[in-house]
Amino acid sequence: MKAALLFALALAGTLAFAADAPPPTNRFAATIVPAERFEAGPLLVERHGQRGTPLILVPGLGSGAWVWQDTVRQFSADHVVYVVTLPGFDGRKPAAGQMLDGAQRSLRQLIVSRKLDRPVVIGHSIGAVIAMTLAAQDSSLVRGVIAIDGLPVFPGTEMAPADQRSALAAGFKARMPVSDPKAFALQQQQYMRGIGVTDMARADELAKLSARSDPGAMLAAMGEAVELDLRPALPGIKVPVLLIAPYFEPDSSQMGLTREAKTAYYTTLMAGTPKLKVVSIAPARHFVMIDQPQMLADALRAFLKSL
Repeated sequence: MKAALLFALALAGTLAFAADAPPPTNRFAATIVPAERFEAGPLLVERHGQRGTPLILVPGLGSGAWVWQDTVRQFSADHVVYVVTLPGFDGRKPAAGQMLDGAQRSLRQLIVSRKLDRPVVIGHSIGAVIAMTLAAQDSSLVRGVIAIDGLPVFPGTEMAPADQRSALAAGFKARMPVSDPKAFALQQQQYMRGIGVTDMARADELAKLSARSDPGAMLAAMGEAVELDLRPALPGIKVPVLLIAPYFEPDSSQMGLTREAKTAYYTTLMAGTPKLKVVSIAPARHFVMIDQPQMLADALRAFLKSL
């Protein structure tokens, strides 16, 4: 009886401590303190490093600077690294007008106002689309483009006529954003677990961060990305382009895609790009920088060395 009482008291104390304890730290939330933080139009910009060829890192849908932390660690000693956060994402207020066009113009403003010497623009997902658009419009501004699982046309819509893509985009833009924070957080968790990364514990932590974005801004950006077809402009990119194609066999095998077939598919979508290299990284899902940070760093370093 005495032993049972002691156990109950100990358990009660443990539960009380757990209730008072702060939530566990999100291992992806802590970002490296930048040397400088400023705004370029609607973009938040964080600068790391002091010398070397400048790099501009553009995150994808719903992401912030947290997605690039390993890249910053790997490259800020030899490069001046500018990490941008797009409007509406990671707690930033949405901006009026077309997000993709506004972000591209703001990147141009960043390069010109800071007198950056032909930076290499590295974009993930929708960030890659922004990087390619900038290079297609004025290749003289940049030294090269790295697209991490970002393509000039939304995969699966490449055969659809423009009016069908526009209708699909209108559907995204017309949807009511998820207003319940818990429902939105669950939505982000499902996305990260199904598409984002291979590790479910990492997926859950990343989902908490992407849920800091504005649901309406994410829907609008998705609509813009689905409607866009940048393929006619690809021949205008006169600088080298590196496309990172992630491959995760459990996902791709369901669609009958081998690693070689997926690489060939990505290469086909980039047809017309004068100086293109496609590199497959596996096993990795959409967030290659989380699943395979060292493989990605090696691919980036080799590309930068070739410029």
